[in-house]
Amino acid sequence: MLIIPVKEGENIDRALKRYKRKFDRTKTMKTLRARKHFVKPSVANRKLKIKAQYIQRLRTAEEQA
Repeated sequence: MLIIPVKEGENIDRALKRYKRKFDRTKTMKTLRARKHFVKPSVANRKLKIKAQYIQRLRTAEEQA
């Protein structure tokens, strides 16, 4: 559970914005959506490999440029 202490005289919109930022950083929604459907380990590994290849391509292109 996230707890956001609201300071004396602080605007509620600002506190709400802090709450939303903290909520996004915990990746709660991302994990909920990931757990919604079962993903086979082989599919998950394939996605990780594709992502790693993509990042590697970006880094090599950045080094060459």
